[in-house]
Amino acid sequence: MLKLQYVLPFVMILSGCAAGHQLEAAADDPHLWLEEVQGPRALAQVETWNAASARVLEAEPGFATYRERALDLLEDDERIAHPDQIIGERVLNLWQDAANPRGLWRIAALHEFAAGRPQWRTLIDLDALGREEGKSWVWHGADCLAPEYRRCMVALSDGGTDADVVREFDLQASAFVRDGFVLPEGKNRVTWAGPDALYIGRDWGEGSLTTSGYPRTVRMWRRDTPLASAQEIAAGEASDVSIGVNRIEDGDTPRFVLNRAMSFYTSQVSHIAPDGRIVASPLPEDAEIQDVLDGRVIALINKDFGSFPAGSLVAYPIEDVLAGRPAQFEQVFVPTQSQALEEVRAGASLLWVKLLDDVSGRLVALLRTGPGQWEQQPVALPDNATVHLDAAAGRRDLAFATVEGMLTPPALYAVERGSAPRAIQSLPARFNASNMRVEQRFATSTDGTKVPYFLVIRKDVTGPVPALVHAYGGFRAAQTPTYLVDQPYRGGPAGLFWVEEGNAFVLANLRGGGEYGPRWHDAALREKRQNAFDDLHAVAEDLIASGISAPKQIGVSGRSNGGLLVGVAMTQRPDLYGAVVMGSPLLDMKRYSHLLAGASWMGEYGDPDVPSDWAFIREYSPYQKLSEGEDYPVPFIYTSTLDDRVHPGHARKFAARLKQMGYPFYYAEAIEGGHAAGADRQADATRAAMIATYLNRILAEPGR
Repeated sequence: MLKLQYVLPFVMILSGCAAGHQLEAAADDPHLWLEEVQGPRALAQVETWNAASARVLEAEPGFATYRERALDLLEDDERIAHPDQIIGERVLNLWQDAANPRGLWRIAALHEFAAGRPQWRTLIDLDALGREEGKSWVWHGADCLAPEYRRCMVALSDGGTDADVVREFDLQASAFVRDGFVLPEGKNRVTWAGPDALYIGRDWGEGSLTTSGYPRTVRMWRRDTPLASAQEIAAGEASDVSIGVNRIEDGDTPRFVLNRAMSFYTSQVSHIAPDGRIVASPLPEDAEIQDVLDGRVIALINKDFGSFPAGSLVAYPIEDVLAGRPAQFEQVFVPTQSQALEEVRAGASLLWVKLLDDVSGRLVALLRTGPGQWEQQPVALPDNATVHLDAAAGRRDLAFATVEGMLTPPALYAVERGSAPRAIQSLPARFNASNMRVEQRFATSTDGTKVPYFLVIRKDVTGPVPALVHAYGGFRAAQTPTYLVDQPYRGGPAGLFWVEEGNAFVLANLRGGGEYGPRWHDAALREKRQNAFDDLHAVAEDLIASGISAPKQIGVSGRSNGGLLVGVAMTQRPDLYGAVVMGSPLLDMKRYSHLLAGASWMGEYGDPDVPSDWAFIREYSPYQKLSEGEDYPVPFIYTSTLDDRVHPGHARKFAARLKQMGYPFYYAEAIEGGHAAGADRQADATRAAMIATYLNRILAEPGR
């Protein structure tokens, strides 16, 4: 699937504090100095908090065992080799294991991979390259030029921040191109315009970025010319989120799409014709282009559009638009009330569509049989599982999908038109699940909405027992069940350890996510945010009503937007929750739009500088809602100093306010690394061990 909507990784690097917005801060905020990312006073405070928490949590008898086992699980060499990209008749993959923690970027023949017998050739050893160049390189991906797929633009991040360096690489020679394209470190957005030109979005100096910190202009950089001479081809407004160009391969024909994102959820999309003309697309501003098939744009409609209902797929011919003719839209697919479209990828003659149906994964092939006629062909993958559509071959009707469940290890399937799916790699069980059960349940929220959640618990356990609820509830991001060993965003194997020791683990599917399509997301947007919080409380209360757990024996876990969610849970319902795992959180919702990429999220939360918006945001903003004399749960707060997406000041200031009011907390701020989890397995293992130890101290052994 190729989404042209603005995505989180393209953010501006902002060192220092809040990029000149100090004057925007509330005059009565005594903790503003903690927004100085590398400020000596701020770093000294972080070091003090880190040391105090580590002394307690790492001294626990189980900590070393948790960390050792977590690292063993995360670095196990027996893992799925996912097809990260299919380029013509070859497959690219980034392989990470104990010997290669940062990874081997490698290539194999497509036919060998589809047969389950790939012969890999290493292109880049990231660990060796980092040692050679004195960098802590983390993989950020590669854009390879069709149809030959010999040259790629490779993005590498020093330490795992969103900022990266982009360098031209020759696949055949397995080497960086001498005197090739090189973009210095920054939040670069790069797309091949042709063999000797790139479309580029980056920081070009004053006035070239939006207020969200993203590129405001797109330029074309031609080979053997200075970067500074790159020619502007399009520009947006300073108030936009971003602008950029995407290249979509339609067989052997490149299709270029200019995407100007005015907000997180609205964009003006245009086609770039072969002669350079920029021609507006007839799509509504809320639509997301997914792919191109046989000259037709395939797009997801997020609001009703004429006769097409929200959540459906539509198509129109590109050539009609380029020729100035009215676009003839046709309906491709309409999901049912229980379904949501998650991923769409084009093959040679069909579309592969990954659906959720009551949060269970489904894969279907859509074949165009005539004008406005699309035939659905279900793919027979295992039921009641999570399906990931990993990649599709653009020149063949072949795709690869991974199937897994909370207690079911992942298996990779090759799916080809006219053939039954075949498993080409299946992992053995990584833990003994024979005494565990998983079930889907539904809680009833305050307004009567049924909210699904998944419960994992040992078969021999009868409640009430301590429970950990992980949730997100935002940005159309569905939370689907995955094997309980390898989810850094959910604490990695910490959930597995928790269940093995007789406790309950829950994955909740709150409104604000994408579990039921646009309507599910819209129900918790802006002034309706409380619905997501009520959904979380409803899940916790359902665990109590069903005898699974008890008040103050329930912990909540969330990261990023999920960190905001659990911060609200802590301040709204201290009577309900006994523990809070708060990762890279958004917490000061009065200041969030002035910190790093925060302005780009105003479509989700609202603008706190607008009084009518602040009126509803202030009702839940955790930093402002903290008050003295409450029985708050003791939280575990973690973040990263160099997180250049969600500012570490959120976590720091929340901790400072807790300290000011006399409340205890645990705090862990990693010095290296950005917002993304999973780049450093050792760091992930340490965090999993700290979470497991924290939960034991707070919930499993209360009173310590």
